Amino acid sequence: MARFAAEAPRTIGLSPISVEEALRGRLAVLARPLVGAPHIRAYAWLVNALELFQQFHSVPFDQSCDTVYQQLRAQQLRVGTQDLKIAAVALANTLTLVTRNRRDFARVPGLFLDDWSV
Repeated sequence: MARFAAEAPRTIGLSPISVEEALRGRLAVLARPLVGAPHIRAYAWLVNALELFQQFHSVPFDQSCDTVYQQLRAQQLRVGTQDLKIAAVALANTLTLVTRNRRDFARVPGLFLDDWSV
């Protein structure tokens, strides 16, 4: 969070795939039969996620991203589908990908990585 706070506002982009993953997780919790405090907390997490997303510039997944994604898939890199889509967004837009997951993303040729967790 310190590194995020040090950056100029709206200079950090967020892929829709990252948003999708976060929302799927929060919605999966809400799909459970919850009552009381856990139910309220689950909705708070959803609202917090939506508010967090608004702090970022949204980087679209467009035709150029899909083209790069299909090229990456064809290389059979042993990287998960969602991670390949995130990498495709970064590559198609010549962006540095900020991630803790160097192990998987390092398999993607030409991808610039930065790990803010270290």
